Amino acid sequence: MPSLVCSVQNCVYNNAMYCSRGDIKVGGSEAETCQETCCDSFQERKAESMKSSVGTPSQEIGVVCEACHCGYNEDCKCTAGQIDIAGAAACRCGETECATFTKE
Repeated sequence: MPSLVCSVQNCVYNNAMYCSRGDIKVGGSEAETCQETCCDSFQERKAESMKSSVGTPSQEIGVVCEACHCGYNEDCKCTAGQIDIAGAAACRCGETECATFTKE
């Protein structure tokens, strides 16, 4: 499993730059650049739920990846040693991206 650093502060699963979801899904099946990917698991943190909603934050996480043109994608699993999810001010999943994406 890759280690994950997430800068998407507005995601309900983000807890101190780690994900408390347990696993994530990276979307962008036709992506040619990291900007064309996204974290499909993103859920906006609402004012009434300012703390992470579920789970325990973890540095290592399972990543299902639909970005089939990424060099780290092997049978829809991310093989990168570390994955960075970016989108500090994101309010929807389309405003996030897998900054680790590398075109094969």
